[in-house]
Amino acid sequence: MTHSSRHGRDIQPAPVPKPDLVQAGPRSLKMLLATLSAIVLLVSGSGYALVGSLGRDVASAGGLHLGGGGKGIKDAKDGATDILLVGSDSRTDAQGNALSENEISMLRAGDEENDNTDTIMVIRVPNDGSSATAISIPRDTYIRDPKLGNTKINGVYRGYKSAKTDEMMAQGVTDQKKLQSQGTEAGRKGLIDAVAKLSGITVDHYAEIGLLGFVLFTDAVGGVEVCLNEDTQDEYSGANFKKGVQTLQGPDALSFVRQRHGLPRGDLDRIVRQQAFMASLVNQALTTGTLTNPGKLSSLSEAVRRSVVIDEDWDVMSFATQLQNLAGGNVRFETIPVTSIDGVGDYGESVVTIDPAQVHAYFDTLLGSGSTKSATASSTTKTTTPGASKTSELHILNATATGGLATQVATALTSSGYSIAEVGNAPAGMYSQTQIVAANPESAEAVSLAQELGGVPITASPSLDANSLVVVIADDYAGPKSTEPAPAEATEAETVGQPGADFGEDIEVAPTINAGGDGPRCVN
Repeated sequence: MTHSSRHGRDIQPAPVPKPDLVQAGPRSLKMLLATLSAIVLLVSGSGYALVGSLGRDVASAGGLHLGGGGKGIKDAKDGATDILLVGSDSRTDAQGNALSENEISMLRAGDEENDNTDTIMVIRVPNDGSSATAISIPRDTYIRDPKLGNTKINGVYRGYKSAKTDEMMAQGVTDQKKLQSQGTEAGRKGLIDAVAKLSGITVDHYAEIGLLGFVLFTDAVGGVEVCLNEDTQDEYSGANFKKGVQTLQGPDALSFVRQRHGLPRGDLDRIVRQQAFMASLVNQALTTGTLTNPGKLSSLSEAVRRSVVIDEDWDVMSFATQLQNLAGGNVRFETIPVTSIDGVGDYGESVVTIDPAQVHAYFDTLLGSGSTKSATASSTTKTTTPGASKTSELHILNATATGGLATQVATALTSSGYSIAEVGNAPAGMYSQTQIVAANPESAEAVSLAQELGGVPITASPSLDANSLVVVIADDYAGPKSTEPAPAEATEAETVGQPGADFGEDIEVAPTINAGGDGPRCVN
């Protein structure tokens, strides 16, 4: 990771045929289609009946070399199955067939296809299958890519696809199907790698949905209820809605989730709209008899067939069986922490800036169990010697308003023989107490480090790498620190692009939304 001497900024959250699937029993898996159809339609809950009925009709993507999660959930080595869910502006269906003129007109998206991926989500499902968190990545997030340089993340897919097709054409390849197939595969691989680098996770599975999917899924459940804070109208997306609660059908639903012009916070408000819409879609599918209605199940099956592509190694039935305890209230929608929404890119373009250390820390702690045990208490059952190994990489996060505090602690720990991987700021509001986050809170190194920092508590996070420890410095910290600057490799991670204005303290950048509740969340 590239580092700079600048202190970290405070962050406030903002087709290959599939094998036949055997149809099996009951309602425990009905959540699977509501959570695959909704989380831009991936961890859906139509259940065995729907998944089994699709058989060979589900489009699949090959050659992606995804790793880590296996075919289900329980064998995910990092504690969670991570699914990259992508919404593309494709004017073809999942089978590669061009949409009809009537369908393109219905989408209100124009005739030109740009291969942009304007919806990018990572869905984290812990090994026990008890919850699902869909984390949105803003389309304008500015990243450094090894091949494309500094770029918005929504242009990575297009950039890699174009580079591959240009390379093939230069070699004399003229077969359009071959160019399209290999170019698309390169685009998907490039985006998978970019998201993995940004988040620090291993992408286990991939799902992609085109514009048509929003329309088909919305119509399949009989419309989706949404709520707006104010009247809104936008000629670009076709949005024209009154404030208050209303039920949207297919084309209007697409306009609702695509609008970003004229919204107070642009793309962040669009993301919140998408999340609120999908939460309402999940709730709608679970509470209105959709999953027990043969006609609606048939419509959902057709929606999946025409609009969803999944990686060829994904055993969806195995995945589904492990989600039987999932409930609407345990399906959450969040957004990665960002440093500004009005940053400036290398060519003067408007971008969303992020602190890589913050984003990594966010994903590392997302699955924390919340079970905290003090190092002092642990020492009563485990004796720690001064010679405990110091082989883990430390991630030091500043959860205070005091700039440079994490750097001072990192310097002190470096002088004690620890290896510092990165230093940055904790997402605002995530921590109120100094703590160490560890995969195993009883490990000798975690206990020894906690004692060295003054007996701070240790929090368990099964998703954290066993060779990493996260040290969170909050206002209650009373342990050692140095007044000397930390070595170069321990300074805050570099933000790509020029950050814009900081968020005000009272601004809720990215509210957590879940699929439970009595009604839709009102949004901008």
